[in-house]
Amino acid sequence: MDQRGLVERARGGDHDAFTTLARDAGTRLDRAARLILRDPELARDAVQEALIRAWRDLKGLRDPERFDAWLHRLTVNACLDIARRRRRRVIEVELDPIDAPTIGDPGGAVADREIVDAALRRLDESGRAIVVLHYFLGMPLTDVAATLGIPLGTVKSRLHRALGEMRDAVETEPPSPSPIPGGQVA
Repeated sequence: MDQRGLVERARGGDHDAFTTLARDAGTRLDRAARLILRDPELARDAVQEALIRAWRDLKGLRDPERFDAWLHRLTVNACLDIARRRRRRVIEVELDPIDAPTIGDPGGAVADREIVDAALRRLDESGRAIVVLHYFLGMPLTDVAATLGIPLGTVKSRLHRALGEMRDAVETEPPSPSPIPGGQVA
């Protein structure tokens, strides 16, 4: 059955249809939440909170075709709520590659991922959410705007600011020590 049919059945109270929808979206939502919150446990909490809200508010969804965007919006909002509640806590998490291509130099890939991770860490939650949705999940900016419930121009300006902050973070990042013959680090 197509997604629209599942959404219509779930709106009518069909638990199995909603379970299918949630299972289909679960991995994508978890990846986005992990990248935004940087903690796998908090990410699972955010996804669970978003799915509970989705089940509770599903009857209010006007356009079943927008279910995915609506569910992403609920997840991002749940992430931002959790981040606001836990703002003072420092959270470290390792990024899992999302559909990463085959890489010839694993050491270089790890270094690049660490640089991107450090740059993402410096962003606020709203900037990180936009970068994650657009670059990591491949959403067009119009869908990012719909997901976050903000105007397209705001998404573009926040993305521009976030990329500038990431660029500054990469440029100001001290160079990593380079290996010298004999296995010692200079």
